Amino acid sequence: MKQVTTISVKDLNDMAAKMYDPLVKAVVDISKKLVVVDAEMHVDEEQYLLENGSKQDDLWGFNMFPGQFGTDRFIEFDSMINIRPRQHNNTRTVESSEIQQQIAQIVAEIVHE
Repeated sequence: MKQVTTISVKDLNDMAAKMYDPLVKAVVDISKKLVVVDAEMHVDEEQYLLENGSKQDDLWGFNMFPGQFGTDRFIEFDSMINIRPRQHNNTRTVESSEIQQQIAQIVAEIVHE
């Protein structure tokens, strides 16, 4: 598991091949614009961020499909950590289109070819 400020699609492909081909699990802190990747479970990445000063309300889990880079199927907004009735998110999917856009923007700034 590691926090990244930049990562290549090749690195994501390598991670996916070792773990959950064809995807890489990730958690983002939308307030601090931090992304943690390369863990077996989203909850591990979430815990890392919480231990390093992030707030629960800012953390969202998602998956990246490196083989779909450049398409609308690159990011999947799905994780058990996203179930938060108190934040009006009742499913594993990030239901807020605004939060989805924030995540996509942060990922676009970090992931490169």
